[in-house]
Amino acid sequence: MAGVRLVRGFLTVGGWTMASRLLGFVRDIAIAATLGAGPVAEAFLIAFSLPNMFRRFFAEGAFNMAFIPMFAKRVEAGTGAHEFARDAFTGLTTILIVFTLVAQVFMPVLVLAMASGFLEDERFGLAVLYGRIAFPYILFISLAALLSGVLNATGRFTAAAAAPVLLNVIFITALTAGAWLGWDMGLTLAWSVPIAGVAQMALVWVAASRAGYRLIPRRPRMTPELKRLAIIALPAALAGGVVQVNLLIGRQVASFFDGAIAWLSYADRLYQLPLGVVGIAIGVVLLPDLSRRLRAGDEGGGRHSLSRAGEMALALTVPASVALIVIPMPLVTVLFQRGAFTADDAAATALAVQIYGLGLPAFVLQKVLQPAYFARENTRTPFYFALGSLAINAGVAVGLAPLIGYIAAAFGTTLAGWGMVAMLWIGTWRMGETTRFDARFWKRFWRIGLASWLMGGVIWGLALPLGTLFGTAGGNALALLILVVAGMASYFGLGHALHAFRMSDFRDAFRR
Repeated sequence: MAGVRLVRGFLTVGGWTMASRLLGFVRDIAIAATLGAGPVAEAFLIAFSLPNMFRRFFAEGAFNMAFIPMFAKRVEAGTGAHEFARDAFTGLTTILIVFTLVAQVFMPVLVLAMASGFLEDERFGLAVLYGRIAFPYILFISLAALLSGVLNATGRFTAAAAAPVLLNVIFITALTAGAWLGWDMGLTLAWSVPIAGVAQMALVWVAASRAGYRLIPRRPRMTPELKRLAIIALPAALAGGVVQVNLLIGRQVASFFDGAIAWLSYADRLYQLPLGVVGIAIGVVLLPDLSRRLRAGDEGGGRHSLSRAGEMALALTVPASVALIVIPMPLVTVLFQRGAFTADDAAATALAVQIYGLGLPAFVLQKVLQPAYFARENTRTPFYFALGSLAINAGVAVGLAPLIGYIAAAFGTTLAGWGMVAMLWIGTWRMGETTRFDARFWKRFWRIGLASWLMGGVIWGLALPLGTLFGTAGGNALALLILVVAGMASYFGLGHALHAFRMSDFRDAFRR
């Protein structure tokens, strides 16, 4: 039953994340059609990335990786959980208010650090303006993430998983209203960001209150528990900082090529769909589950959860990775090529999609392997591994940019992802047998890969005769739908025949 609850948690988070990602596509399609890959689009994308970059420190990154195991232990023990959560909520609120005010003053410096290629043209001033408007989002989304951690640690996943949907609903509503009323689209998008943050925080605050955790800030105080939280969170924050430096390297490289920030951002959206639906869902559910099992001394159960999470991650993301590699152009053309987004923009984006597709399994496996460390309150080791991935990314992105242009940033991200997985995997072996994948995982591992590449052959073969439909007004969507349905049918059929998974596992999980 514990395994069923774990899978049910994956599907709850994954289902809502899927809804959010699909709405995110609608949002990005509207932005691409309205702004294309022009200066306003690039300026907004950099401005929006600023609070999202720092949320990895304060929200679902460093802070929550340290907070959730400590909070879960108090929930399991039945004492001190509410008081600890309230103190953490107060401390985080205080830090973020000060940080937001400082960021307003130094916004030009932050934009320069993100995209120094903007300095000589209009994109710089626009990004500073949009950044100042959007940056308070960090306060609201980080507090929402802490409240989500409270809900997840107590086995309540729905509200926390549904909250990101609000962001895209508000964006789409603002874009529609802006087009109808003739508003400045850059400013419309920028103001939508903090408004969405307030809505997300309100949703999870109400859910946490109903769950018995009504968190209202009080006068900040440094308790022994918060000191320990800070000590554990610091290495995770440094690791998160390394990850963000990786992203900064990619954006800096892209900022020197007109349109590249937008191309990479739209490509990012495509691989983030399976990453969000599967990888993030597994990471969110697995960490509190492992923390509870370790608290109860259930090492065998922890290994089972880790192995089943890895199995599900690969079963659902390896075929997505193959699809991104095999048919990137149809995907980009149907989703984004309209209005101000040209065929040249689509081709440049599709190339980035292929490179990110190569790294997708690595990005997902990181979400599976990291909780094995964080559940043991070990945040230092992932930090050292993150430094290694930074060296790989910097060497590839910066070193290859003069030779192959903007696409070096995508290669750097993908190779750094695989380097991080290799280090995490080796580290789990050194931690003992309870943190290693079990025999069933390895038995299904190669079969999932075989089924996925056979599926890739099917959709590649179908894409050739369907080529005449692509580029026509009504044929684009129909041809892509045929490819998607054929890919899903062939993958699940082949996977079942090869015993890569059992269809009954998926049916039972969805039924429950």
